[in-house]
Amino acid sequence: MAIEHDYFGLLSSGPDGSIFWSETVDLGDQAVTVDLTAPDQDDVSQDALDIAASLISGIEDVDDTARRGMLAEVDDRTSEVTEYILQQQLAYGDELENVLVDVSGDAAVDIIRSMRLMSMTILADEHGGSEPFAVLEYALDPDDADEVLLVNLASDGSVQSVMSAD
Repeated sequence: MAIEHDYFGLLSSGPDGSIFWSETVDLGDQAVTVDLTAPDQDDVSQDALDIAASLISGIEDVDDTARRGMLAEVDDRTSEVTEYILQQQLAYGDELENVLVDVSGDAAVDIIRSMRLMSMTILADEHGGSEPFAVLEYALDPDDADEVLLVNLASDGSVQSVMSAD
């Protein structure tokens, strides 16, 4: 079986009924891997695919929303965003300014601004549910897969949570 959609084309299901679609999209001068997945194609609605397509098409806005979500957690000393920022400051030490794209004097803002959006995974079967519909993976160092922040979005595009990958 398969699902057809204007944006994604024909989404064929595997022998187990799952669907998977992958593409690389441009975000400024960055290439971002976008995956759409669902364990059972019967759980994927046209609405979910329409929303997924709009998230991909509007990836700049999605990125802005995610970064604002991270910034909103900076004042909470117990947040995973604050923990990530402290880890990066400790790891880079005096070399931190060399990896930042902009140095304003506010390390938290500068680190969040300098993080790279590595990937966006859309969990198409979670449309309208309480679990994340999309997960965005950010890293200050694209080569360090262990030091990332994950921003979870609801199907309406709002930030549900930000967490470290561990």
